[in-house]
Amino acid sequence: MKLIKIITIFCVLSFFAGEMNAQKNPFGAGEELKYSLSWGIVKAGEGVLSVKDSVLRGRKVFHLTALGYTTGVASIWKVHDVYESFVDTRTVQPVKSIRNIREGKYRYYNEVLFRHGKDSTYVNCQKKGERYVTPDIYDIVSAFYIGRKKYFNDSMVEGQIIVIQTYFGHDVFPLRIKYRGIETIKTKFGRVECYKFSPVTEVGRAFKGEDDMQVWISRDDNKLPIKIRFNLVVGSFICELDSYKGLQNSFSSLKK
Repeated sequence: MKLIKIITIFCVLSFFAGEMNAQKNPFGAGEELKYSLSWGIVKAGEGVLSVKDSVLRGRKVFHLTALGYTTGVASIWKVHDVYESFVDTRTVQPVKSIRNIREGKYRYYNEVLFRHGKDSTYVNCQKKGERYVTPDIYDIVSAFYIGRKKYFNDSMVEGQIIVIQTYFGHDVFPLRIKYRGIETIKTKFGRVECYKFSPVTEVGRAFKGEDDMQVWISRDDNKLPIKIRFNLVVGSFICELDSYKGLQNSFSSLKK
């Protein structure tokens, strides 16, 4: 069962591209976002996104972590997945990424090092060795954070498809996200004004159609992922922001 992996990748799916704007930094060290995953009225899991200051090979970096695990009755699947990314604090380009998967008896661990040149980028994958990739590459976690740092704003055009290149699963994977417009949704915190996106999903074992995932991102300087809906072959799942701390900006998209 890979529900929590989907949560994590969602986070990854929040993901987006564009030109860098002169705006407030949407995240920083100390930010922690906690999520709950439900299947109907049944709670199936929890997830955490966090940002910490760190040092890697003498270089100051942000240590980004995406954690997902099953809870309650879903614990019979014993999922505990951790994705980590060490990124440049200014550009958010990844320096190192770690994928640590524990799902039932299945175990998977892999590290990837990123070497960025002026016009080139190389990745050194623990499992596959070194290879050249597109210069604008991100791992699955840093993709989410560069999306927040780049422009989600009212200049986006409804129907626009945004593409961000990621290195995932030992290959370059282009994330494609369609912007759906502005929508206000109900949450445990109140009504939140959001940008709505539909990451283009791969039809197959999990999804029945290309638009079977919807993501709502707060329409403020934080660009917080507020809610995700998955319409899967086995049913619909909802991932919602449950708590937050360490925000860099006021939660101004929260409406009374």
